[in-house]
Amino acid sequence: MRLRIFTILAVAAAVFAQTAGAATLKKIVAVSRFENKTSWKGQVELGDGMADQLTDALMQSGQFTVMERQTLKDVVSEQDLANSGRVQKSQSAETGKLVSAQVLVKGTVTEFEEKSAGSANGVGFGGFKIANNRSEAHVGVIIRLIDTTTGEVLASQRCEGKAAAGGVGLGANVAGVQFGTSGFSKTPLGKAMQMTIDNAVAVITDKLKGVPFQARVIKVNGDDELLISGGAKTGIAEGDTFTVYSVGENLVDPATGEQLGAELEKKGSVKVTKVEEKYAKAKSDASLKGIKAGDIVRAQ
Repeated sequence: MRLRIFTILAVAAAVFAQTAGAATLKKIVAVSRFENKTSWKGQVELGDGMADQLTDALMQSGQFTVMERQTLKDVVSEQDLANSGRVQKSQSAETGKLVSAQVLVKGTVTEFEEKSAGSANGVGFGGFKIANNRSEAHVGVIIRLIDTTTGEVLASQRCEGKAAAGGVGLGANVAGVQFGTSGFSKTPLGKAMQMTIDNAVAVITDKLKGVPFQARVIKVNGDDELLISGGAKTGIAEGDTFTVYSVGENLVDPATGEQLGAELEKKGSVKVTKVEEKYAKAKSDASLKGIKAGDIVRAQ
């Protein structure tokens, strides 16, 4: 009887350890600049400012490894150059192929306004203003999560925030919104934006729960050893096992030119033997012939 209880506890502990290990893997995400579809002027600051806010919030959540915005800008610049036709297609970066990131987060700002009570006109952002008895702010965005391997939209959802303040006072608004300042964060518009960002983080976390962790093959050492991206910063640990998939040719709709993603072929599995900060070494018991840099590994 005691032996049976001991066996059950040992199995339960092993299952718990495996589940806990999987839960620590942090998916690599990249946040693109937000598109501004409101009438508010100063689109560069609004688009970059909200993207920076979301990037910081995702990092602070501890649930994700977030790709550097500067790196993302460099990749997008290369993609724009490729799309312009000024470089050979074989030498260019394909749109959506952010090798380091598993998921690309794109945002569209649909509402960004502050209104005074009884007025249908939004309060301007330039020059002085008089605060009326009640000021209400509303921010709305549409968040899209895109699989960087297939180009598939994994989720699309609207997030919004509302805030209000009362009282009468005289203040000044400088042209453009000073994101990240204590003054702006205390305004109704600043509070509404923070609520929107918090809601976006909750949505992203929830939508990606069922998506398995994914990393990339960065180097192949022989037929049975790989170096994969991520490493300790994503929570990869020695003993973790992953399934390896070969990424095939990029598929394009011949009629519309739309990028359709790429075919994936399962090749086998590997176990992590050594972990560094930004990458890990993994080995397989069988030959992984045909695996190349850029192929993917997924948590089992």
